[in-house]
Amino acid sequence: MQQTTEIGLNHTGLEVAPEVSNRMMENIELTKPKRGDERAAAKLRAQYAAEADPVGSMPDPALAGVEAVLMDKLGERLAFERSGTRLYEALMVKCEAAKAAIPLKDLQHMRDEEHTHFALLGAAIQSLGGDPTAQTPSADVTGVEGMGLMQVLTDPKTTVAQALHAILVAEMTDNAGWEELMELTAQTGNDELLERFGKAHDEEIEHLEKVRAWYKEESLK
Repeated sequence: MQQTTEIGLNHTGLEVAPEVSNRMMENIELTKPKRGDERAAAKLRAQYAAEADPVGSMPDPALAGVEAVLMDKLGERLAFERSGTRLYEALMVKCEAAKAAIPLKDLQHMRDEEHTHFALLGAAIQSLGGDPTAQTPSADVTGVEGMGLMQVLTDPKTTVAQALHAILVAEMTDNAGWEELMELTAQTGNDELLERFGKAHDEEIEHLEKVRAWYKEESLK
């Protein structure tokens, strides 16, 4: 597996073949429609957005206000931590294949903490009378968001630095998510959960710091 970004002839830019690109631009001028722009497409998208159903609904329709938002965000973090566990497993495979200098035991520890956070969130949902197996609207959206990150991690062509960049995106999002979750929990007055979430957030801060340092080191190779 390639470990660094290859320096070579890139065929994607127009400047590689100026004569051909000039002819292509002439053809565009000849064939482009005389009328029309993005306004029609934007109008259609706006119409679809106005008529579309929501991404999903809350499992418990009796919840309202901050309690409903908290349960939705608990589902979101649950889905994200599950994805985070898998992302670190994919990163471990990438680093082993590339014989990267990143300590495998550190990656394993961070993977295990992500899994512990997943279990913590599932238990928190149950303690509030919810069902951790139900997919909330925000959980649905965050699952789609994570698909692109996983594609980067599992692509055989990506380097360790590129994989770490994807993990960095995940950790930055994860830290922001835990901060939001703690704010919502504080509003409900649940000090016990707030303390547990605070510990998880501290661990996520450590993850972010380590990943940022590894990414900087690998990207400069």
